[in-house]
Amino acid sequence: MKCLSGSIKNAVQLFKQKQISPLEVCEAALRRQETISRLNAYIPNAVVETTKSEALLSSQRYEKGTPLSPLDGIPIALKDNFCTAGIRTTCGSNMLKNYVPIFSATVAERLQKAGTILMGKTNLDEFAMGSGTVDSIFGPVKNIHRSGLCYKFIDTSGEAIHTSAMKPTGGLEKDDFYITGGSSGGSAVAVAAASAFLATGSDTGGSVRNPASFCGVVGLKPSYGVVPRHGLISLVNSMDVPGLFARTVDDVAAMLAVISGLDPKDSTSVPSNMKTFELPESPSIEGLVVGIPKEYHRPGMSSEIIDVWTMIADLLENKGAKVREVSLPHTKYSIVCYSILNPCEVASNFTRYTGVEYGQRMNSSQSMEAMYALTRSQGLNNVVRSRILAGNYFLLEENKEKYFKQALKVRRLICQDFNKVWSEKVNLLLTPVTLSASLRYSEFIKYDNRSQTATQDICTQSANMAGLPAVSIPISLNDEGLPLALQLMAPMGKDVEMLSAAKWIEQQVGYPKLRVIDT
Repeated sequence: MKCLSGSIKNAVQLFKQKQISPLEVCEAALRRQETISRLNAYIPNAVVETTKSEALLSSQRYEKGTPLSPLDGIPIALKDNFCTAGIRTTCGSNMLKNYVPIFSATVAERLQKAGTILMGKTNLDEFAMGSGTVDSIFGPVKNIHRSGLCYKFIDTSGEAIHTSAMKPTGGLEKDDFYITGGSSGGSAVAVAAASAFLATGSDTGGSVRNPASFCGVVGLKPSYGVVPRHGLISLVNSMDVPGLFARTVDDVAAMLAVISGLDPKDSTSVPSNMKTFELPESPSIEGLVVGIPKEYHRPGMSSEIIDVWTMIADLLENKGAKVREVSLPHTKYSIVCYSILNPCEVASNFTRYTGVEYGQRMNSSQSMEAMYALTRSQGLNNVVRSRILAGNYFLLEENKEKYFKQALKVRRLICQDFNKVWSEKVNLLLTPVTLSASLRYSEFIKYDNRSQTATQDICTQSANMAGLPAVSIPISLNDEGLPLALQLMAPMGKDVEMLSAAKWIEQQVGYPKLRVIDT
């Protein structure tokens, strides 16, 4: 069904004209899920009957001319660290493999009230700790690009410019594949493969923007507090942000309008002016000042990433923006700072998973302490346990000043760097998202989780440190048929202005639509 690969606006128009119903689109999306099942984007969850009944109700609302919102009837997916009442929420971990929440996250609740249709929960790195979506109890998620599935890319004129047959799995060993990035890889694949129009992710250091760039979709990390965190299972409270995936900037904006805004259940949420906004049909970048941070020219950055970065910077300048080099001198310390602050907050948050009040309990007849130890050793993987241990070490009385408090000071310096740039009348920053296109799984796992996170999040993490909005925009395909993307960042609260510029770039580059061929 071609409608699946289109925009939300197009789908809703078809609903209103009664050319197609939400139920028909939902059934097509479920068939698409089956087609892409080998990619492992979704976790096993029995939501099909609920999905169809919700789609039927949406169809009836359109028949009566009373849709609930501009998203009514639109298939969505939720990353499996967003609580969903009555539906298993696992975080990809043995610790929560049987956890069925009695409440829904605010984001999930708002999407449900808007009439969206939940297609399923998506796979992720365990407790969202990773940059490849390879550390889940349900197995790794595979990128749709070069996966062996049949698909084609359609340009803006409707012509097929690239097909899976041109670059199949040739050159990959058996069982090898291209990674999705992480930790929200399942959501990125669900949207890229058009089994959902929209999906949620969580972004603590780049976990939305990284997989968005590798999978060729739009990935938004809103300003901290704009989208409530209530019901998003915590990793790093001071940096966690619910993120958004879609195939177009307009679709991301439509989702943001629904889920943003103050929430009495989240003390860090802020009032939002984004409930009724619409991006202009033809955005302008005339007079915008765009900064190119010199520190983002990182060692190991591929020439093709540098080329698209230069191309878009030149395009912006030629079309009326003012492009200039800026400096963020403490950016280079962001990952080091993150490697301290992240485990410290993880150590605090994960004290709840003892098997007594929260989490899967492993019985031991020896003692309560032995039960705790057994529960954690069998319920949490090595990555999670190592972060808890590191955090406890950094928070020891003799270490707290040396590590934790110093990291907080560096974080403040990183924020001050951004504030200085904004004070110089810079409106946006243009940077890469990752150092390269997607990597082969066989290459990715040669290095441990911490090393890969330090490498993959190097261009994205500082936005979380400073609470800034940031968006990943697909730009082009490389010679291997893999997506290349760039990132925009803006001052806190300037999400709409940033998305407007992102839409302008999207219109200029005409990134092709991926269309899966159902068999």
